Amino acid sequence: MPAPIRLRELIRTIRTARTQAEEREMIQKECAAIRSSFREEDNTYRCRNVAKLLYMHMLGYPAHFGQLECLKLIASQKFTDKRIGYLGAMLLLDERQDVHLLMTNCIKNDLNHSTQYVQGLALCTLGCMGSSEMCRDLAGEVEKLLKTSNSYLRKKAALCAVHVIRKVPELMEMFLPATKNLLSEKNHGVLHTSVVLLTEMCERSPDMLAHFRKLVPQLVRILKNLIMSGYSPEHDVSGISDPFLQVRILRLLRILGKNDDDSSEAMNDILAQVATNTETSKNVGNAILYETVLTIMDIKSESGLRVLAINILGRFLLNNDKNIRYVALTSLLKTVQTDHNAVQRHRSTIVDCLKDLDVSIKRRAMELSFALVNGNNIRGMMKELLYFLDSCDPEFKADCASGVFLAAEKYAPSKRWHIDTIMRVLTTAGSYVRDDSVPNLIQLITNSVEMHAYTVQRLYKALLDDISQQPLVQVASWCIGEYGDLLVSGQCEEEEPIQVTEDEVLDVLEGLLVSNLSTPVTRGYSLTAIMKLSTRFSSVNRIKKVVSIYGSSIDVELQQRAVEYNALFKKYDHMRPALLERMPIMEKTASNGPTEIVQTNGETEPSTVEAKHPPPVTQPTNQANDLLDLLGGNDVVPVIQTTIPTKPVSAGGELLDLLGDLSLSGGPAPAPAPSVPTSQPPFLLDGLTSQPLFNDIAAAGIPSMTAYNKNGLKIDFTFERANPNPNIAVITIHATNSTEAEMTDFVFQAAVPKTFQLQLLSPSSNVVPALNQGTVTQVIRVLNPQKVSFFSNISLAFSFIATHPYIQLP
Repeated sequence: MPAPIRLRELIRTIRTARTQAEEREMIQKECAAIRSSFREEDNTYRCRNVAKLLYMHMLGYPAHFGQLECLKLIASQKFTDKRIGYLGAMLLLDERQDVHLLMTNCIKNDLNHSTQYVQGLALCTLGCMGSSEMCRDLAGEVEKLLKTSNSYLRKKAALCAVHVIRKVPELMEMFLPATKNLLSEKNHGVLHTSVVLLTEMCERSPDMLAHFRKLVPQLVRILKNLIMSGYSPEHDVSGISDPFLQVRILRLLRILGKNDDDSSEAMNDILAQVATNTETSKNVGNAILYETVLTIMDIKSESGLRVLAINILGRFLLNNDKNIRYVALTSLLKTVQTDHNAVQRHRSTIVDCLKDLDVSIKRRAMELSFALVNGNNIRGMMKELLYFLDSCDPEFKADCASGVFLAAEKYAPSKRWHIDTIMRVLTTAGSYVRDDSVPNLIQLITNSVEMHAYTVQRLYKALLDDISQQPLVQVASWCIGEYGDLLVSGQCEEEEPIQVTEDEVLDVLEGLLVSNLSTPVTRGYSLTAIMKLSTRFSSVNRIKKVVSIYGSSIDVELQQRAVEYNALFKKYDHMRPALLERMPIMEKTASNGPTEIVQTNGETEPSTVEAKHPPPVTQPTNQANDLLDLLGGNDVVPVIQTTIPTKPVSAGGELLDLLGDLSLSGGPAPAPAPSVPTSQPPFLLDGLTSQPLFNDIAAAGIPSMTAYNKNGLKIDFTFERANPNPNIAVITIHATNSTEAEMTDFVFQAAVPKTFQLQLLSPSSNVVPALNQGTVTQVIRVLNPQKVSFFSNISLAFSFIATHPYIQLP
């Protein structure tokens, strides 16, 4: 066979390829020739062929068929063959392939070779790809070379020992005696690798960390010699003596000084020297200063030294190099909680970084700016951050808006400032705010009683200017529905009141209903606001007309709202003023997810409360109280629930449909009106009934009744009177399931007027078995504390929640 081409010629040929296909053709042709040479056991050109194969591997082509040829080269006696063979082994082999175990004997022989360069090749290969089995077998040879006087072998053996410790940590103690004299070596290469070995041992073993803390004075002396030494051409980099060794020593000092007073005290002076004497005009000096800052922050250093470190980071913020500015911002963000006052001194420089063109720097500067906000600088910082919100890229607006909301909630100097700030955010970045921003602002406005007139006027003006920001429109609609009478009457004292009529307000809300910019949620807010204004404005006939129009809307939710509001006008007009009265002060409940708003008068608007997590276990009691409030005045009689189900409700049914005209009398119930399954929150009138439950329970022989029978779920009521106390009536519910799958997370709730008291005992189970194979029972006890005409014409509202795999329960 002719001699194969050399590696240099192959590289030149491949570079002449104009297309990827042409390059692949050249590679395939050469691989075929290399395979033929391997099959013929050509020892003459094996080294050349493996070298070419490694180049193809670097280009991304498969070269696994050359693995055994690498082993043959390693076994060769020629140094050139061993060099290519070991290089091929490091590139083509790893511990996941069993072939690498065949190298163990060759590496062991080469570690004991008479030539230091062959020993160096074996150490490099073992330190690069040695498996745990190889490391156990060859750790003894590595330990011997670590004690040799040859500095060339000692530095390679130290790095190989690092790999052995990572693979087999229990062999760490084997290298402990050899590390005693490593730091006394004059050769910088040995010093560097020794520090790397000590760092690895300290990070992996607390015992080693305690053992090596006694070396802190020696490390401090080495670092001081590096700083004070004159020019050394062998180790000088940009005028600094061996910066790589300095960085490694600083990292080891950081580990040794952490949570140790004595070690930290021993290194305080040298760290101050490094921080003050290192040149900052070159990137090399900045790297050393950065490691110094990290070390100062991690150990128990003096307060003055920590201030010096933060001032160094402050100088980094003025550097022209973007990488240095980013590193400084990241480091300040980590230290702002522990050294807040020192970081505050650089607040103006940090705020200036918000104007940087680099997006990474802007993001870090934004995060750090929010971390610096406190009660003293809230006004100035919010001014800068709101300016940044106006001009920043869309990718920043969501995070910036959330940060402004949180900071304003925590440090707001006044409620008016708080409301103005959030309205400014909604005006400029309303489309980017989080889902919980709307209920949070509604809760803030509701609780700021003295600001109602000012807020509704500001929101009305904002609505006239722009209706594209949907969260702003939703909040404005809600406020106009609640406080529209204050808007029309012009009672605003904080600023000059505007003159607006009822028809103008209704025109704006009707415009939101027909606008193409409005989302379905926004239309729901607008329709509910119009409905609320029926008790605040005199234009009731116009409101009735608008509500009736949307009873045939294509939007199912809007249609259901309109139909129920129409029913409220016709059948329950006597209850309308109580149901649509002004919202009371809301209570904010803590949760793991977004903020939830608990409303105590039972009116819950869709999307005003969006819970992304299962509701808290106290929800049944809260909802029962809400239902009680719907039936009476403002005073809610507490519902006593003895045991709350421990399993969280994972999916919701809805309160019983008012439109079904469900009769809870003893006679048969009329056929319910068809309802459309929906995943929206409960509607305003769901679950209300004014039908008499029973008349005078003192009369004996009251029959049981079927309260609900839909979608396979049947709920029956049975009645009896408590023997010890004649003022207590006992109602037992029986829930059965006729579908083929069980209903899980079943929760039953009930409410009575405020003149009575209700006690829900724990249910027998929260799972309703399938195919009527079992019954879930729950006892309800109704108390008549005032002893009026006993239980005459009681209205009882109830609801249930259950989960079914195939049916969406209403």
